Amino acid sequence: MKKFLLVLVALIGLSSIGFAQMIDPVKWTTSVEKLSDTEYNLISKADIPAGFHLYSQEVASGGPIPTSFTYDDSDSSFSMLGNTIEAEGHTVNDPVFEMTITYFEGTTTFKQKVKVKQNVSTINAFVEYMICNDTNCSPPTEEELVFNITNEASTLVVKETKELSKVSDIGSEEEKKGGLLGIFFIAFLSGFAALLTPCVFPMIPMTVSFFTKQSKNKAVGIKNAIIYGICIIVIYLLLGTAVTGIFGADALNALATNVWFNVIFFILLVVFAVSFLGGFEIMLPNSWANKVDSQADRGGLVGIFFMALALAIVSFSCTGPIVGTLLVEAASKGGIAPIVGMLGFSSAIALPFALFAAFPGWLNSLPKSGGWLNTVKVVLGFLELALAFKFLSQADLVMQTHLLEREVFIAIWIAIFGTLAFYLFGKIQLPHDSPLKSISVGRLSLGLVVLTFTIYMIPGLWGAPLNIISAFPPPQDYSESPYGVGFSKLGSGGSADAHANLPEGAHLLAPHDILAFDDYNTGLAYAKKVGKPVMLDFTGWACVNCRKMEQNVWPKPEVLNILKNDVVLISLYVDDKRPLAAGEVVESQLKPGKKLKYIGQKWSELQTIKYKANSQPFYVLMGHKEENIIDPVAYTPDVEEYHTWLKTGVSKFK
Repeated sequence: MKKFLLVLVALIGLSSIGFAQMIDPVKWTTSVEKLSDTEYNLISKADIPAGFHLYSQEVASGGPIPTSFTYDDSDSSFSMLGNTIEAEGHTVNDPVFEMTITYFEGTTTFKQKVKVKQNVSTINAFVEYMICNDTNCSPPTEEELVFNITNEASTLVVKETKELSKVSDIGSEEEKKGGLLGIFFIAFLSGFAALLTPCVFPMIPMTVSFFTKQSKNKAVGIKNAIIYGICIIVIYLLLGTAVTGIFGADALNALATNVWFNVIFFILLVVFAVSFLGGFEIMLPNSWANKVDSQADRGGLVGIFFMALALAIVSFSCTGPIVGTLLVEAASKGGIAPIVGMLGFSSAIALPFALFAAFPGWLNSLPKSGGWLNTVKVVLGFLELALAFKFLSQADLVMQTHLLEREVFIAIWIAIFGTLAFYLFGKIQLPHDSPLKSISVGRLSLGLVVLTFTIYMIPGLWGAPLNIISAFPPPQDYSESPYGVGFSKLGSGGSADAHANLPEGAHLLAPHDILAFDDYNTGLAYAKKVGKPVMLDFTGWACVNCRKMEQNVWPKPEVLNILKNDVVLISLYVDDKRPLAAGEVVESQLKPGKKLKYIGQKWSELQTIKYKANSQPFYVLMGHKEENIIDPVAYTPDVEEYHTWLKTGVSKFK
């Protein structure tokens, strides 16, 4: 009855306001998105007049007339796959209809996926709708829609996906900035560590003394020392720019999950580590140093630049492994991270020269060179050796060979840091060490810290989470005993107990028994069956922040309860190197002409095209029509914030 009165009022109101004040209808435009040779998305775009609302397809009885689509398949030339998907609208409690209503303003789109059974050029459809504002409503309106299934019509998707292929969004601008700041900070600390090596530390008083004594006055000496520091920064920035330029900013990010990239970097870091431990010296040819040194005698700005270049070359045996490690780690982050890393490293190297030139009296407070400088090199060598196994682990995870499972990785780290502790306590001596009669308080303190860290890792062999280092070892379910030694299941209730016989395609994510799927369609079908929303988890085996979320955020009781009981988790690994089934190999929409060969490529393309994001982790809460319930989020280490996002999404679905 309410609907009849509404239509009647709309017609009366329309006639009373006159033709000149006729309500503008919705302007509908159509386009076609080609998904494969037989599957298409029919897209209906609605431009809604200002101040008016177009209503959702889902409106309870007694409310306004919903928007509805009828597709003409009378000739059986195509079949519809699922229902028409609508964009996220505004949901309010309408006082007139005394119900919750969802409506759209401005511009919105509707999408219907179809499978063409035979060659067709067009698909016809009809849309019925009404629009209202605070005082008037249009009468129910029906319009015909025509979708052109032709190469010309489907070029829209090619244009759109070319634009999407340029996307380098890492979830959010804040996360990008945070990642680059982290690289800069680590590189800055690494630069200070390099200062304390035998190749660099003795150069500080010599170089500062040269500038202060050879200059006409103190001001000129300070100026030259500052220029010298700037030249050091420029040299290392050129190195970072060269790495980015050679590989490309986007290519570096893609390399992070490449198996050979990780294996080669593992070998490279092991070589650097052995060099620092005293096995051999990594040096550039002496002829390079001699030629650069001769140019340094020219004086002026050119001479100062070559002095800085001479420092970089002469000190390469100490700084080279550190710079190499930084570039490896920065390259795995992608983008301009190598440039930012070199800026942080060179700033720390250059800063002392400028400061000590400005305040020469500070030189008296520097400790004398000695055996402690080699100790710094050895400690850095152990750290590089430990970091090397992170890259080998990532290669193992991507290939799923299970050769370097969690227990093995932790055992290796225990051996490395345990040996470092013995070294710091003076129980082990390496080739370049000076005779040690006693150890300093500082060395003893550092040894105790390393020993404490080593003991902390030991329970990890029996299943302890080791949250402090969660970003480094493989995930807890990638181990010989995912539930801990002597246990097979937690049996903690929730989805694990509710589905003793796991549904097809599902598995339990250890050690918390979260029911999870790794296939989109299988997980979505199950969500519809049990009446729960879907949580898409775009993740990766080599994704550090993914491991942090899974180990530090997901196990919290309030978050774990939702993951186990209120949503259906679908984890899509974008670096999954398993080949696609023959029938699933299709042409890439992002790179026309190339085929999607691996499962990970399929999920990566889905994330990039549908959500305009290409980094992990990336979380989406969606309904059964594949619509977003709430805006997706990326890496969210704040437990309360992540729980609020989950709780809000689930409540909207209900």
